Amino acid sequence: MKVLLLKDPKDKDSGPDPYIEALGLYDLEATLIPVLSFEFLSLESLFEKLSHPECYGGLVFTSPRALEAIKICLKENSKKEAWSKSLKQMWNIKPTYVVGKATASLVEEIGLTPQGEKCGNAEKLAEHICSREKPNSSALLFPCGALKREVLPTVLREKGIPLESLTVYQTTQHPDLQESLSSYFSQQGIPASIVFFSPSGVKFCLQHIQKLSGDVINHVKFAAIGPTTAEAMEAAGIPVSCTAVSPTPQDLAAGIHKALHTQNC
Repeated sequence: MKVLLLKDPKDKDSGPDPYIEALGLYDLEATLIPVLSFEFLSLESLFEKLSHPECYGGLVFTSPRALEAIKICLKENSKKEAWSKSLKQMWNIKPTYVVGKATASLVEEIGLTPQGEKCGNAEKLAEHICSREKPNSSALLFPCGALKREVLPTVLREKGIPLESLTVYQTTQHPDLQESLSSYFSQQGIPASIVFFSPSGVKFCLQHIQKLSGDVINHVKFAAIGPTTAEAMEAAGIPVSCTAVSPTPQDLAAGIHKALHTQNC
């Protein structure tokens, strides 16, 4: 059976995509279609803030894209040198809070130690942060996207924990999305399951998928990588057959396998 994954493929240099591998273990043939494009913003401002760790109590990352913004900053030799010589060590004595393994892995790549990766979503990460931070302490620096949810900032604000947000990227539709979807459906047919990885993915893809699937859409098992995406799907009128227990390739694959063999998971 075929599964359509509405997400970017993993970097080619880092081996096979883990979602394709995990689904393959259940004899599911997965295809990735990139849905989103990202424009990075305020990079000079970002590095200026990173240059003053003494002003902050730690870092918060809820998206791999925020780490990509930092990696772009560090491509410049002078900034890379400043980071390696002193800034990295100064930030490492402070907590770096993250959601999910992908974000945690990118945090490790820039030399920091992540915590909270098993929280799985912003709500649980907010609880984790509140259990470790004191009210009215130094602000946590939160590089984020223009479409960030307000759950984490709201919970921290209610607990008196300062958070300084900086928008470092904005999300747009991938320029090849419509063509890629049309090509997939014409060549592969309608998949047994379609997986959404973000509310933005729902926004950009749903209309195309409905048009390409026709009445057969009622037979497709729709899956979500996590509860936030599932909420967006339900709000758009998509029946959610499966939400991954945690946002990992293994849990998603197990959930889809179960959904395809039972009514719900």
